[in-house]
Amino acid sequence: MTFQTEFEFTLPKGYVDGEGNLHKKGIMRLATAADEILPLKDPRVQGNPAYLTVILLSRVITRLGDLQVISTKVVESLFASDLAYLQDFYGRINEDGSPEIRTVCPKCGHNFEVEETSPGE
Repeated sequence: MTFQTEFEFTLPKGYVDGEGNLHKKGIMRLATAADEILPLKDPRVQGNPAYLTVILLSRVITRLGDLQVISTKVVESLFASDLAYLQDFYGRINEDGSPEIRTVCPKCGHNFEVEETSPGE
């Protein structure tokens, strides 16, 4: 059994680059201790703690569409709904080790997992 460290995602809206290309599908890897600790030294985070999310996501997103580099500028340019989606996705894979959502059937009480899909999929 192999340990999964990378997870595919699809953004609800997608990132639009400077040339007008839409990038929706990507890969996020599990975060390391360094991913969470090193950004705390960054002056942008010290001046605005909310910026930690931007740096952290730019470190753990390894692919987004055809982009070669996922910089903080890319993360800053995401639509708010995509940023919220990625924050939730980050939490799920790093806390639970799975991109799936655990839920309970309201009728029968059966516990099961579902993979979240973006609207329109």
